[in-house]
Amino acid sequence: MGRLIVLSGPSCAGKGPLHTALKRFYPELASDLRMVVLYNSREPRPAEEDGIDYHFRPRTEIEALRGRDGFVVMDVRGDLQALDLNDLRETLKTHDVFFEGNPFVGGELLKVEGVGLVSAFLAPLSKEEILYLKAPERKVDLQAFVTDVMRRKLLRRTQKQKGILSLKELENIEKRCGSAYRELQDAWRFDHVIPNHDGEDSENWNAFYYPVADARKALMAFAALLRGETPEWAEKWDEGMV
Repeated sequence: MGRLIVLSGPSCAGKGPLHTALKRFYPELASDLRMVVLYNSREPRPAEEDGIDYHFRPRTEIEALRGRDGFVVMDVRGDLQALDLNDLRETLKTHDVFFEGNPFVGGELLKVEGVGLVSAFLAPLSKEEILYLKAPERKVDLQAFVTDVMRRKLLRRTQKQKGILSLKELENIEKRCGSAYRELQDAWRFDHVIPNHDGEDSENWNAFYYPVADARKALMAFAALLRGETPEWAEKWDEGMV
């Protein structure tokens, strides 16, 4: 029986480039991982492939999966997504299975019983930073702060991908950054939280030969988890911290 490996976090936290870097610099850890491929109602982003990144399907087709045995259908930041648990369990019989994506699906995967589970949450702020910002004397609205941090990351990423943004794209960014605080509230459910300021908008993942700054630390921490080690860079968050 393989392990179920869950890497989750808010949109643009850096999950995608971390996985790309893992395949490049730690191929021995990435080679046997089989990806969880969700059904998704949104349009593919540049370079995304149907059947590889997601099963891109019309919203009505995904809605029809609701109530079918082995499928979990959920609304994720305005997109309709579905998880095929029967396919997941079948793949786990022979391989490690890797999910890289949002905490809504990640939270469902934490409920899968009878498997070895490795779970990590990629957070845009560290535990120390959150506690610092929450101190009453600072009078910081933590939800607004997190939303603004993620808004800036998402704007930079989307502008790199598409240039001038449409109203629909700006609305999508607002949905995603507005969801980040709620998603951080579930980080305590994961075994490890990896703080990472280098989101998907950061050049620290690929501008140089090797990732630098937090991108490097996050990559090394996740690789250590896959080896069964407890990395120094990983944290454990308490319920109610956010």
